[in-house]
Amino acid sequence: MLNLSAVIIAKNEEKNISRCLRSLDFVDEIVLLDTGSTDRTCEIARSLGAKVFTLDEWKGFGLAKRRATELASNDWIFSIDADEVASDELKQRIQKIIQNPEFFLYRIKRKSFYLGKMINYCGWQRDFPKRLFNRKHANFNDKPLHESVVGNCPIGTIYEPIYHYTYPTIKSHLQKIDFYTDIAAEQLTGKKYSFCKPFLGFIAKFCKMYLLERGFLDGRNGLILSFISAFGVALKYLKIIEKQSK
Repeated sequence: MLNLSAVIIAKNEEKNISRCLRSLDFVDEIVLLDTGSTDRTCEIARSLGAKVFTLDEWKGFGLAKRRATELASNDWIFSIDADEVASDELKQRIQKIIQNPEFFLYRIKRKSFYLGKMINYCGWQRDFPKRLFNRKHANFNDKPLHESVVGNCPIGTIYEPIYHYTYPTIKSHLQKIDFYTDIAAEQLTGKKYSFCKPFLGFIAKFCKMYLLERGFLDGRNGLILSFISAFGVALKYLKIIEKQSK
């Protein structure tokens, strides 16, 4: 046994959860914390051997992932999202690490697909989220959005990838942006912004992703990703300004 638990938080992920769980055949247990699904997410997860729990109250991503970590039986935690898959190379690497760990916290290379195509630029080429850790030394912070694992310990790096199947359609991307910007706007409500901020934010984000981060090399998908991501920045500030006007 590796004494390793995989933890997932999920909501209405019936289209993704089976693919994710089937890639976790190397862990000792899978803990899925459901945050309010109305589809077959929980049913599918149980059928594939996951321990399914329900979150009592949503207070953001950070606290939800901390709760999922608490529910695990083992101290070593592999955190993965429902739309992600552990590659075969990553499975082998993690098994070796757990048997003789050099660190208590590891960041893992993530390769992401957008509209069905692998994205190699747009800034996504430097995506290394912290996902493997010993909860005695590290854990998720309590940020409602853009949560991360934190710990007062050195961090190792794993280059064998997690595959991330992000937005399969433009509609799904826009829906998630609407959700995320609601949370971000709540966090920044106390700050004052002029009407120039949404437009300047859009331009800065688009230029960074498409030009500086060479998103143009990802072709049509890189253009769409850069544009909608920039729109998300503008939408966040517009929602803040709307709240201020009220």
